[in-house]
Amino acid sequence: MADLKQRSQQNLQDNKSSPWAPFAFPAFSVLWAATVVSNIGTLMSEVGTSWLMTSLSSDPLMVALVQSATALPMFLFALPAGAFADRIDRRRMLLKAQLLMSFLALILTIMVINELMTPALLLLFTFLLGTCAAFTAPAWQSIITSLVSKDTLTAAVAMNSIGINVSRAIGPALAGFVIISFGIGAPFVLNTISFICVIAALLWWKPATKAKTELPPEHLLDSIFTGARHAFYSPALKNTLVRAFCFFICGSAFWALLPLYVLEIGGEATLYGILLGAIGAGAVGGAIVLQPVRAKLGANRLVAASSIGLAIIVTLTAIFARPATTILACVLYGTGWIWVLSSLNVAAQLALPEWIRARGLAIYLAVFFGSMSLGSAIWGQVASMTNIPTAMITSSILMLLLIVASQKYSLSKETQYDHAPSMQWPAPLVSSDVDAEKGPVLSMIEYRIAESNQEEFLSDIEELGQTRMRLGAYQWGVTRDLSDQEHFIEYFFETSWVQHLRHHEHMSNSDREIQLKVYRHLKISTKPEVKHMINARLPTH
Repeated sequence: MADLKQRSQQNLQDNKSSPWAPFAFPAFSVLWAATVVSNIGTLMSEVGTSWLMTSLSSDPLMVALVQSATALPMFLFALPAGAFADRIDRRRMLLKAQLLMSFLALILTIMVINELMTPALLLLFTFLLGTCAAFTAPAWQSIITSLVSKDTLTAAVAMNSIGINVSRAIGPALAGFVIISFGIGAPFVLNTISFICVIAALLWWKPATKAKTELPPEHLLDSIFTGARHAFYSPALKNTLVRAFCFFICGSAFWALLPLYVLEIGGEATLYGILLGAIGAGAVGGAIVLQPVRAKLGANRLVAASSIGLAIIVTLTAIFARPATTILACVLYGTGWIWVLSSLNVAAQLALPEWIRARGLAIYLAVFFGSMSLGSAIWGQVASMTNIPTAMITSSILMLLLIVASQKYSLSKETQYDHAPSMQWPAPLVSSDVDAEKGPVLSMIEYRIAESNQEEFLSDIEELGQTRMRLGAYQWGVTRDLSDQEHFIEYFFETSWVQHLRHHEHMSNSDREIQLKVYRHLKISTKPEVKHMINARLPTH
């Protein structure tokens, strides 16, 4: 009987760790299928845009700027978009954005078909569509946790990557075919039609009602600053951002220069589509085997090994410029790319609690697309000044150097953080009703620490200070009484009383463990004494 129970538990665990486990959730399945169809249309449009630009301008910088125009809006607008997504109904936000994107795609299609397009207009429409994508990306990323269970989150992130790369395997190859068969306007037509699938899926989806807080929503600017402060003082998220920047600033070269590389080796739109399809096919295969490979190597070693492999692939591609070998290189490149991309995405998801998830993921996306945008412009300029193989090889050398430099920034593990609200703090005791927007608020916690424990106490309370800052404090410190060597006061400032109440609400179980580490250093029979002080000046008129 015990063996049967053990086998049953093992089968359940195996099912949860399966890459297909997220499809047990209908909402995930429907939205995944709809986004695959829409992404196929988007990638067809991107191929059409890049190929159209090569006919409108032969300047390598202009061709590379197509990638920049796609990626730059994410860098500029992702954080405000994340703040919106944490404040309002994400489904409604996604619906409005999809409707606007379908309208822009329709106008772009009409202009391409009627041969009214210029390089500047093409970059403008690419930028506008990228801006809409920037305002939807944090919301798309953050709803994953509401579509699947926590133990299938890693598989869901990987499956989203598979969906993107199924699209990448189909979209570019299909784009090359329809361009040759029906003309340059065909991929833009199909992209416009593809938006219908996502709009229909969002209309069908009825997300569960989120737990409501009695606190008012943050003002938009305050929400943005809170997100930025959380990222700066979250070691796990900050490490992920550093690793992402180091990888994508170099990894952008291959994507940005591929259209020109195809022309240089005598290829046309069909070959360009096949190469992008090969990258997508390699990424699909890589995503399917991601779980066991990641379990064996761990996220840190997987990202480092994949980055080294990609640098070698790009270098060999630049040296051996032949269509057949390039197709094989693209398959391998897709596998390594998805291993890095998924590992970084999962690390960002694991680093973030629900209350700030969209803003944190927006910062990750801003770094991702900002690095891709900056890198594309840099490597396009390097190619203009030298040649395409030199730019590709230089990017590979820089990637190898940055791998070594970034190794100290460790990525999150699945069991490292428990972001569930701890609800450990009682409601603050106040003598009368407090104006929620009044501030600033000063919190002071008094500790009595024996001399033998003070060194460890100061080390642990520094970690607690980072927790205070990422939960909303804008200044933090710890002082010692000159007349009593065992008396310490921790203090921190917050902008308003309601911000302090949010601090109470957002304290997680992992944050509680950090606080308990500090409390273990207290003298026996003592406990922290907490005081809250608020600005006492009369308002000026």
